Amino acid sequence: MYFQIRKVILWPRSEGLDPRLVHFEAGKVNVISGASKTGKSAVIPIIDYCLGSDRCGIPVGVIRESCAWFGIVIDTIEGQKLLARREPGDAQSTGEMFLAEADFVEIPHRIDNKNTNVDIVKSALNRLAGLPNLSFEPGTDIGYKSRPSFRDLMAFTFQPQNIVANPDVMFFKADTTEHREKLKTIFPYVLGTVTAEILEAKHQIDHLFRLLKRKEADLRALDAAGSAWQREGQAWIRQAIEYGLLPSGHLIPFDWSGIVENLRQIARVDPKSALPTLEGFDTVLERLAILRAEETNLSIKLSEHRQRLQELRRLEESSDEYGSAMRVQRDRLSLSTWIRELSEVEQDPVFALTGSAREQIAHLCEALNGIEVQLRSHPVMNETVGRETIRQRQATQSVLDELNGVRGETRLLEIQSKQVQDAAASQDRLDRFLGRLEEALRLYDKADQSGELITEVKVLRDQIAELQRAIAEHETARKLRNALERVENFAGKLIPLLDGEWPNDPIKLIINDLTIKVIRGAKDVYLWEVGSGANWLAYHIAITTALQRYFLEVPHHPVPGLLIYDQPSQVYFPVKRVVRENEPAEDLDWRMEDVAAVRKVFTLLDAEVHFAQGRLQVIVLDHADEEVWGGLPNVHAVEEWRGKAKALVPPAWLDSGS
Repeated sequence: MYFQIRKVILWPRSEGLDPRLVHFEAGKVNVISGASKTGKSAVIPIIDYCLGSDRCGIPVGVIRESCAWFGIVIDTIEGQKLLARREPGDAQSTGEMFLAEADFVEIPHRIDNKNTNVDIVKSALNRLAGLPNLSFEPGTDIGYKSRPSFRDLMAFTFQPQNIVANPDVMFFKADTTEHREKLKTIFPYVLGTVTAEILEAKHQIDHLFRLLKRKEADLRALDAAGSAWQREGQAWIRQAIEYGLLPSGHLIPFDWSGIVENLRQIARVDPKSALPTLEGFDTVLERLAILRAEETNLSIKLSEHRQRLQELRRLEESSDEYGSAMRVQRDRLSLSTWIRELSEVEQDPVFALTGSAREQIAHLCEALNGIEVQLRSHPVMNETVGRETIRQRQATQSVLDELNGVRGETRLLEIQSKQVQDAAASQDRLDRFLGRLEEALRLYDKADQSGELITEVKVLRDQIAELQRAIAEHETARKLRNALERVENFAGKLIPLLDGEWPNDPIKLIINDLTIKVIRGAKDVYLWEVGSGANWLAYHIAITTALQRYFLEVPHHPVPGLLIYDQPSQVYFPVKRVVRENEPAEDLDWRMEDVAAVRKVFTLLDAEVHFAQGRLQVIVLDHADEEVWGGLPNVHAVEEWRGKAKALVPPAWLDSGS
């Protein structure tokens, strides 16, 4: 993503003062050199705040007290954009922002009011980066599984002072749980192994699964209604025989397709040709007699099952009472065992038992053993009773369902049979019967979608299987390993160019821990196990630049081509110049070694910027002056903040009482 900082702007609180502008070059290593307490370490928080951070990390004090607005101008493929945000005062942050867009943005002398808010700016940055509006896990409210955002990508851009040589934290804000988990989630995405197409496929699978569940539920409902339709359809056919629409000897089918075909045949009959017969009435009466006999048998079965359930309940209660009584006896008889044991070991005459007493104690002990055996068998009996109770309940419910079905059909035939007998010769009753039949068939045709549902269910399952093959986890894991190996190979080539202790040992980037391992023969050494700040700095520089080289290989990659390092030389020397007069030789040698080590960092960054051909911008905020990094072709000196007259906040703002 082409995204480079062209200006950092500070607007003063006092009127009449000009805004403070810090200019940067695109496609260069931009260096701000300066002493402590000049505002160098505020540059990253200012840029981060203007890019929509949730809280203002700009240091409280001179900068916050003297500035009303903070802003940056960025170069993008759409032209320049000015992003400014109001100083939050006593709050952690504010949503008030000012946005201006043009080929070349003009910096307003003063900003009085907002024209947008932070949420709109975040959305614009997400769009500019081409990030999908899809979460990593569909249907979840977990924050670190939400959609990737431009804010997440800042982890690969900023290396503030507390991170750049940190043995425990490799990436920006990865020291907080929320950002750490989100970074682990988005890492496969930024490496290109989880693409927008895969996220879309995951959401499509989730949608298809929910649709499939609904279709399967509808199909089960239709299947469940099939038996009720079948019983009702047979009743319709018997009525048709009773009305004379079918011959008295007509065989009533039992398969559903035959029943529907019979009903369609009845609906096509001319009602004037219907001749009710005594045999037709007999058919209904015979069916009623069969149904009543079946109802009687089912009622008897139901009564038997209820009686068995009652007996099983009583048996459970008796079993519990029996077990309780046995445990009481066991507790009482356990005294006998205690007495016998004491009599065998104690010499006290109180415990010396005569022969008859010993026999009585032995009998009590035998009784206790018998009770223990009965208690051990008792749980088995309880388990058997429980299984039998469940079986009886299921059998009772089955008989009850069947009985309800028989009674329903009986009521239908009894009502309709009386209507027919009362008006056997009434043509209008026959017409109404046929009308109801036609309406029933129409509703059936409308509801009978089982064939279509079966086809739809099959199609949905095929689509889900195809999408699952497209996002196979093993294939994603293989691509991720290949991507990590490329980054590791890039970093492996950069480490020897820095002041690392083990320049030739390969490294592994560990996503789950957001750190690296150094492969030392048969031993893997994590970053926090490696000593020396020089090593920590070398691995931070190598990994961040290697990741940028990987990102730049991918067209339209969402991570900005931007790296900002705050005081990478801190592990060597904080503020001293390179050479001083009358300095001891041994101190000079030591200092020259540190200078050489720091220059290696700038030399590597210079080479990476040159390799990127203008697509990568690096900003370094450091104590080291031009004697350390000067003379490199792609290094641009932005400003030097030393002395009272030079700093991020102009001295005139302080003199004005701002």
